[in-house]
Amino acid sequence: MRHAHTVAQVRDAESTLLASLPDGVLMQRAAVGLSHAIIDFLGGIYGRRVVLLVGSGDNGGDALWAGAHLARRGARVHAELLAERVHPAGLAALRAAGGTTSDGSAQIGDGSRRVSDGSADVVVDGIVGIGGRPGLAENAQRALARYAGVPMVAVDVPSGVEVDTGQLPGAHVWADLTVTFGTYKVAHLVAPAAAACGAVHLVDIGLDLPPSAIRTLQRDDVARLLPRPGAHSHKYTRGVLGVRAGSATYPGAALLCMDGANQGLAGMLRYDGAAVDAVRTRHPEVVGGGRVQAWVVGPGSGADAEAALTACLADRVPLVVDADALAFVTAPLEVPAVLTPHAGELARMLDVDRGEVEEAQLHHAREAASRFGAVVLLKGPRTVIADPSGEVLINTTGVPWLGTAGAGDVLAGVIGTLLAAGLMPWEAAGVGAWLHGAAATRAAADGPLTASVVAATLRPTIGDLLHPGAERA
Repeated sequence: MRHAHTVAQVRDAESTLLASLPDGVLMQRAAVGLSHAIIDFLGGIYGRRVVLLVGSGDNGGDALWAGAHLARRGARVHAELLAERVHPAGLAALRAAGGTTSDGSAQIGDGSRRVSDGSADVVVDGIVGIGGRPGLAENAQRALARYAGVPMVAVDVPSGVEVDTGQLPGAHVWADLTVTFGTYKVAHLVAPAAAACGAVHLVDIGLDLPPSAIRTLQRDDVARLLPRPGAHSHKYTRGVLGVRAGSATYPGAALLCMDGANQGLAGMLRYDGAAVDAVRTRHPEVVGGGRVQAWVVGPGSGADAEAALTACLADRVPLVVDADALAFVTAPLEVPAVLTPHAGELARMLDVDRGEVEEAQLHHAREAASRFGAVVLLKGPRTVIADPSGEVLINTTGVPWLGTAGAGDVLAGVIGTLLAAGLMPWEAAGVGAWLHGAAATRAAADGPLTASVVAATLRPTIGDLLHPGAERA
């Protein structure tokens, strides 16, 4: 798993490591890693013009030392100093290596001269680091405006973001690449700040960090968690999923939900709903009512949603609650459950504005998980999966094309089949979201997506995880 740590955790680890190292070694590790990442980003460095935007903290020191390394390799490096005092050793090193500097610390209205014509091959954001307050000073905003359109590399995090929440409460840097040190931070993974980070490159500087409450599943984690039949397994021991989805108005939702569920990961699928003829025509393996190990309820259920949810809850088995059925979740559930709202649905459940949910996704997903006693999967560009314990998974697979009608119905089916097969709710949600996003990414290579195309790509995506490196006919 990939862990994302808070500022306090990183500071504690840095303090411990600094006590065992000669002065300046940790910053040198960061600066060397940063300089190599910039070289890779540009595809070479000799003769390139590099502009550093430098603030007062160690973040600015990292940028200055990296600039010194780049200048010694033939780059033309210029630092705009945005604070009255910057890291003295880093500044001396940059000047000794042939880098130039100018004073960009003056505020608007003091008559300071324009320090650059805005031309550069890359701008390095060393304005504020993980300890900085959200937002940017006016002189920093003015400096960034001069370099609009120039590729931006952020040091540790884009300046101005809220590091521990992933929020963007004020002016901030939009980076093409963020080079971070020791560990990922929350803002690298959680939307909307994750979008401001661009690609994220991690430099190992030797920090010893504890487990984190915010993580992402990686390919190997998903492969390990996928259910596999044993030598003596049969259709009942492998899990039976029931689906109550679709209606006379929305029969397609039932079909898409069954498309997601019918990937072979569970032993049997049962369907109970208004679209039974269409479901059985498309999926002849599906049978009628009976005992199940898990339910999916809500996709396209319309006016039947409340009754369907009540019937599912009466069975006392785990369930996935999606779409129309979410409106009837008003109190903690008494069975293990995964709720799968998008931002608008979660806003209604919490009685807040949709914009509030979108701006503070981590906070609201956690609040909902605690309030309803269930795993909450908040769908979005970076899907947030919150457990009532406070543990969070962030899903990083997928493409923008996945924002298409019916994709959520497919996802609910995938999660349901994993739940029936025996995964814990947070595992089923995390693995299901990863598979759904990975299938979308794979399918998008051939063009725009529909939910049906994503569902059709799930099985080969799963096959690649179960049999890595196997030759395909």
